[in-house]
Amino acid sequence: MLKIALIALAVIAVGITGVLAFAATKPDVFVVQRSASITAPPEKIFPFINDFHQWGIWSPFEKMDPDMKRTYGPITAGPGATYGWDGNKNIGSGSMEIVDAPAPRKVTIKLDFTRPFEAHNIAEFTLQPAGAATNVTWSMRGPVPFFAKIIHVFMDMDKMVGSQFAEGLGKLKAAAEK
Repeated sequence: MLKIALIALAVIAVGITGVLAFAATKPDVFVVQRSASITAPPEKIFPFINDFHQWGIWSPFEKMDPDMKRTYGPITAGPGATYGWDGNKNIGSGSMEIVDAPAPRKVTIKLDFTRPFEAHNIAEFTLQPAGAATNVTWSMRGPVPFFAKIIHVFMDMDKMVGSQFAEGLGKLKAAAEK
């Protein structure tokens, strides 16, 4: 009986060591990115992204918790605009600040999560004219500390967040093409 227990413990120890070793090979920075072609000029799309009051129209995160509490700073559009949220376990809590917004090409946002875990990322929207359309790219990047690398062994951040980005770009497309 003792021999079986020791073998089981050895297998568990090897498994844990394997997970930790594999996690150590994960990148130190993650990037999630999705793009969509929207049949509208950048000037029409830009205000939907640059004004936090407009995010309710297209952002998939706005619908994840109907009771989410939102706070807007004195500036809600352009550089210096701030927005905070506090919601259920699906949405957590955090804040965003637009740090750069050269109209109508790009909006860069400092994104800070406080719950369910602390994270500090950069989200960026780029708008590139392409004939009668605009290619809009939504990306997010951030550091991956070792604990997060372990989580990334079991969860695919690109699939999880990327599908939400694709959904949001689809809603942005619908709104901007009206």
